[in-house]
Amino acid sequence: MISQDTITRIFDAARIEEVVGDFVQLKKRGVNLLGLCPFHNEKTPSFNVNPVRNIYKCFGCGKGGNAVNFIMEHEHFTYPKR
Repeated sequence: MISQDTITRIFDAARIEEVVGDFVQLKKRGVNLLGLCPFHNEKTPSFNVNPVRNIYKCFGCGKGGNAVNFIMEHEHFTYPKR
């Protein structure tokens, strides 16, 4: 089991714009960053990254979350079972 302290340190260290930026080409749009969603096919960017809140949200397919959720969704990972 992963301790809550370790989980908190991971969330604090994982910057959403850096994590998502490794997979999606992002462009600055106001306070947010915008790109094509890696979870569905689209021609017009609807994938938003908010570095201030450290979250992402796709307004096309509805997926959203933090840096850890993004990696898990993108790489098809699940939490380890006990």
